[in-house]
Amino acid sequence: MSKIWSEFKKSPISAIAKWQDQRFLWILMTVVCLALVAVAHYVFQDYGYMKPCEQCVYIRYAFVVMAIGGIIVAIYPKNIILKVIGYVLAFYGAIRGIMYSVKLNNIHHAAHSDDPFQEVQGCSAVPHFDFGLPLHIWFPDWFNPTGDCGFDYPTVPDGVVLEGFRKAFVDFYEDGWYLIPSQHFGNMAQCCLLAYVVCFVILAIMAISWIIDFSKKTKTH
Repeated sequence: MSKIWSEFKKSPISAIAKWQDQRFLWILMTVVCLALVAVAHYVFQDYGYMKPCEQCVYIRYAFVVMAIGGIIVAIYPKNIILKVIGYVLAFYGAIRGIMYSVKLNNIHHAAHSDDPFQEVQGCSAVPHFDFGLPLHIWFPDWFNPTGDCGFDYPTVPDGVVLEGFRKAFVDFYEDGWYLIPSQHFGNMAQCCLLAYVVCFVILAIMAISWIIDFSKKTKTH
């Protein structure tokens, strides 16, 4: 740790460029992105009965795109071609994720507004992914929207009786998904937006450092 810190103090740009030549950062990005998708599916959708909407499955898709970018670079981080492809996918996923999150937040705001003239834009039941990929057909449990945008309440199937922790979990989100449900603070779209913005900023710092360091090395040879 002291060696890493000393390298960073000596030359932050070179240190950041050097770190991303290792697999750790890329594997970390991949694990975080896939973990968020898994939590959304297994915890909130399956366990908490919160149906994903169209924008929700797009947000999942964007995280998966970022994860694929991380996997590609992790194959051999020092390979320029793989790193460029990985960066393109990671940035694309982050940008698309930001767009989906902003749109979902706008829909959420309109749906919960007291303004009777506030227009609420609905969501399609049939998603349209890049390149016409039928992800909702290939992986319906993960990418097929079954809920309405802006309304992320638990929908318990008829005949299902909840008990114990699961009942407490569902009741905890009875007013919808919020970071702090009791205060209605931080809806799902806002939290996803924050996650994507953080990812974008980190990627930008990494990419700029790598480009500058690569340019310096090219000039010295």
